[in-house]
Amino acid sequence: MDFERMGAFYLGKLYDVAEDERLNRLLMYDARDLTTHAVCVGMTGSGKTGLCIDLLEEAAIDRVPAIIIDPKGDMTNLLLSFPDLRPEDFRPWINPDDARRKGLSEEGFAAQQAELWRDGLGEWGQSGERIRLLRETADFAIYTPGSDAGVPVSILQSFAAPSLSWDTDAEMLRERIQGAVSALLGLIGLKADPVQSREHILLSNLFEHFWRQGEDLDLPKLILAIQKPPIRKLGVFDVDTFFPEADRFELAMRINSIIAAPAFESWLHGQPLDVGGFLATPSGKPRHSIFYIAHLSDAERMFFVTMLLNQIITWMRTQPGTTSLRALVYMDEIFGFFPPVANPPSKQPMLTLLKQARAFGVGVVLTTQNPVDLDYKGLTNAGTWFIGRLQTERDKMRVLDGLESVSSQAGEALNRAELSRLISALGKRVFLLHNVHEEAPVTFQTRWAMSYLRGPLTRLQLRKLTEGQEPDLPASAPLDETPAASQKSPRPVETASVRADAEEPAGASEPAYATAPPSLSSRIDQVYLPVRRGGSTAALALEQDVGGAIEIQGQQLLYVPAVLGIGRLHFVDRTRNVNEREDFALLAEPPGGARMLTWEKAQSLDIALGDLRQRAEEEAVFDALPESINESPEFTSLRDDLSDYLYHNSSVTLLHSAVLEAYSRPGETEREFRMRLQQIARERRDEEIDEITERYDGKLKRLEDKLRREEADLAQRDADVSARKRETLVSVGESVVGMFLGRRSYRMASTALSKQRQAAKAKLQLEEARDDVEALEEDIEELDAELQEEVEATRERWESTLTELEEYEVRPRRKDVQISLFGLAWTPHWRVTYRDRSGSAHTELIEAF
Repeated sequence: MDFERMGAFYLGKLYDVAEDERLNRLLMYDARDLTTHAVCVGMTGSGKTGLCIDLLEEAAIDRVPAIIIDPKGDMTNLLLSFPDLRPEDFRPWINPDDARRKGLSEEGFAAQQAELWRDGLGEWGQSGERIRLLRETADFAIYTPGSDAGVPVSILQSFAAPSLSWDTDAEMLRERIQGAVSALLGLIGLKADPVQSREHILLSNLFEHFWRQGEDLDLPKLILAIQKPPIRKLGVFDVDTFFPEADRFELAMRINSIIAAPAFESWLHGQPLDVGGFLATPSGKPRHSIFYIAHLSDAERMFFVTMLLNQIITWMRTQPGTTSLRALVYMDEIFGFFPPVANPPSKQPMLTLLKQARAFGVGVVLTTQNPVDLDYKGLTNAGTWFIGRLQTERDKMRVLDGLESVSSQAGEALNRAELSRLISALGKRVFLLHNVHEEAPVTFQTRWAMSYLRGPLTRLQLRKLTEGQEPDLPASAPLDETPAASQKSPRPVETASVRADAEEPAGASEPAYATAPPSLSSRIDQVYLPVRRGGSTAALALEQDVGGAIEIQGQQLLYVPAVLGIGRLHFVDRTRNVNEREDFALLAEPPGGARMLTWEKAQSLDIALGDLRQRAEEEAVFDALPESINESPEFTSLRDDLSDYLYHNSSVTLLHSAVLEAYSRPGETEREFRMRLQQIARERRDEEIDEITERYDGKLKRLEDKLRREEADLAQRDADVSARKRETLVSVGESVVGMFLGRRSYRMASTALSKQRQAAKAKLQLEEARDDVEALEEDIEELDAELQEEVEATRERWESTLTELEEYEVRPRRKDVQISLFGLAWTPHWRVTYRDRSGSAHTELIEAF
């Protein structure tokens, strides 16, 4: 079909509002225009849901993934697509009340719906084959946070420390903290001001404290930190003065009441709140993830939407820039989440997306039936407006105000009176499209949706629809956890024992530790790992691990010896354009007694040379050093063992796309690699189609200009023929009358014959002009068909690049194993002595690095 064009969405056909007539001209919307975002407004019954489902269906066919927030439940209809269009396909999903109102059995109503959809699709040039294409090109999933009716969602990852730098992204990180804290406090019924509320200030400081240290948070850890803050001051006051302990305990109890409720358990299990996993399946197939939140309370909805939007922003920041559409973020009803006056937690991340997402190829689509609820000042970045039938004159004026703001921002003039007239004349499924990328607004009627628009589904239907769907593994899983590729360089292994738990009788003597490090050979490097976890944080972690309140008896910073190797592996294959470097830092227990050092069991650290310290922390003590570690020759042999281990056991198995000349990166998942390939292919496809279109546009323009001239000439000749006919009739009539009156009829007859010859000649010229017009029309049709054929071939070629992958393994050469530092590392641990609730004494070592 001529509407199957990659990068162009078939949304309907142009509509003449004045004549109330649908025109035979397709409305093809450029997908890249969505990177400047879109707004869709229309009252109930305007066809707004059908239009937006059309838009999402087109995005899916174009392999553009989407995150869809569905507060009402209408967007779940995207999963109701039936290629065979059989009545039995529709039967489980019909509304029995609709059948009863029509006086039909449920089977009869299902048959009627199947016929309605088959006829409706046929009227718009679609069929079951296009529905099959829709289902083949994209995956659709329904997620139900706080419920197991669909695929449950775990919110734990939303409190994890983002992989962003505090040096460059501090402002954005604080915005994210502000939104998360506001949403969390809203969940417990507190509307807290970020500047004046002590609850908001305390929680924000706790988030920043843990995230700056790279520590993930969860609610139990946050509750313990509220009771025993790891920070001493808030502003110029100490914590207890600013927020007394008794009041902090009350706040902790309110948050604890959330996680103590049995219903909250469903928030902690399911698919991790990881955006990459919502945009593609593990095999890299584009996914439309629908977040059904109709069952949640207002506070729970606000909490989840805020968390999700913040996760999207963090993911977006890790993507390279692009001018092509990478993904869509769609919200079906924005009411309450983006108001013009109030400032709910969801508003700031939504504003951030509208302002910054364009640079990353992420399009935001917002819909509402209440135009007065939208902050139009925040929507000046929305370049596309779909406007349907509105309920009141006030709604129309509000929409026109928004369009005026957008046009003013774009430096364009707005014909407010003309737009007002058009909006007032809109009927059902007829929309005004105002796109800043086009010359003028147009009106169009939406095409028939391929999905069955049944309306919101029941919880029972949701459960049936998502039966068999399971949460994906985390998208951050390394490639060696997928069947298609693996990464074997150097893998994390079991850590050395860092915790020793021993019940001690009261009054037991303390072990003897040295207060200074032992003297070592000058040939052995000696370094200290940094203390990244404070004593109070270690105590909180211990209390959380023990599962109850403990009484801390004492804390001491203890350095434990280990062997540390830091360096870089270089994987090179110039013939295949592979040039990857991977840093490593391996920590192993030193040999001692019968224990041998085995690098297979070494612990992989996230540390660089610049993080190491040259001296110990004050008042720290040192564990005993095995005698064998002080011998320089033995230590040198350990370094050689590490080099051999890395040389023989390190390799990177990469996925490779020969057509796109791209290799997966070490540590990149198959899902991430395929998503990156899709974006590369989309960008190159768009560039190539632009070149093809530009090449044909010149030819088409010349033919269309010539056609317009020929049509004008045809119209002139047609008028000339009509005039000649009238002259001939008049002349013949005069001759006949002259014969009866006795006038000289031969002259009149001659004149009549001349008029007839001129009329015949004009008719011949008219036929020639008509043939010229028809020939030009055929030339234009052929050229347009040639253009579409070339575009389709381009689309198919780039689509094939996404499946043609191969594996390739790269191993380092001897000289590519570079050990920058090999030495004795003193690893800091907190030695915590405590009593549990039964009064028993314990001592544990907790990593502080």
